[in-house]
Amino acid sequence: MATRRTLAGADMLSRDSLPRMVGVFAPASISNLGCGFDIFGMALEGIGDQVLVRAAEGTGIVAVSVSGDGGRVPTDPARNAAGLAVQGVLDRLGSEAGVAIEVRKGIPLASGLGGSAASAVAGAVAADALLGGELDRTALLECAMIGEAKGSGADHADNAAPSLLGGFVLVLPGRPPRMVEVPTPEDLVVAVAHPHMEVETKRARTILGDTITLEAGVQQWGNAAGMVAGMFSGDWGLIGRCLCDAVAEPVRARLVPGFEAVRASALEAGAIGAGLSGSGPSVFAFCRGRHAAQTVAAAMGGAFQVEAGVRSDIMISGANAFGARILENE
Repeated sequence: MATRRTLAGADMLSRDSLPRMVGVFAPASISNLGCGFDIFGMALEGIGDQVLVRAAEGTGIVAVSVSGDGGRVPTDPARNAAGLAVQGVLDRLGSEAGVAIEVRKGIPLASGLGGSAASAVAGAVAADALLGGELDRTALLECAMIGEAKGSGADHADNAAPSLLGGFVLVLPGRPPRMVEVPTPEDLVVAVAHPHMEVETKRARTILGDTITLEAGVQQWGNAAGMVAGMFSGDWGLIGRCLCDAVAEPVRARLVPGFEAVRASALEAGAIGAGLSGSGPSVFAFCRGRHAAQTVAAAMGGAFQVEAGVRSDIMISGANAFGARILENE
């Protein structure tokens, strides 16, 4: 892969040497992490989307192209996550520059791994860098959220924030959004099984309703607080106890055939805890060490095959510490 340099603020180009094209890689992410519906997310290593933004004749977004999507992602700038994020940057900066966008999808569609968020983040960071790198990370996140809202059907940042910053991120509700970086134990490794099925995020949100019981709320609040405390202290027992969703997962599980058996297989194989990534269908498991994660991932893949009759793509990842990165030599 091409070498990368850090994004916003640390290493931006001067206005006297603005590039004609900027490419950005933004990683996939797992979100909710059990108890953190719409507020927790963690960036993954290896897998992600790339967006290239080029200077072009004209005003605004003059073209959008997409590859790696099987022709399914819209190229209309008003319907494309990266296009909407780039337009957000142009509007924020008051720029009338003309740009062309190329999206290279590396994250499977409707996988629960933050594909629309990664495209939006990469688009926002690339457009900002092309125009001089004036936006701070909060502004970049807000621009990315414009694109993410179109892709997922909701204005939330639990995928976009970790894709932008890297690591485990808590996003506090409200505007402007506030991102809190949460440390993770050094030996935390995530096993992910992505079954060959799809769950559309918009549909998965509509089945949730808009009310919960007081009992479920108390359980969720306690688990979310416990998860943060466990991450800061490195208390694996607390992390495992709190990796439980009392709100969304019990409803969404029926959209993922075999989910309960897959989660059970992960725990039996030694995972600290497991759950749906976002709305699914991908299932993640927290593990201590890479060897344990490999064992758990194999068990989850086998359970999907037996219980649902589908094959799975398996991923083993630490917490991606870097987030979105500007690509050199594109």
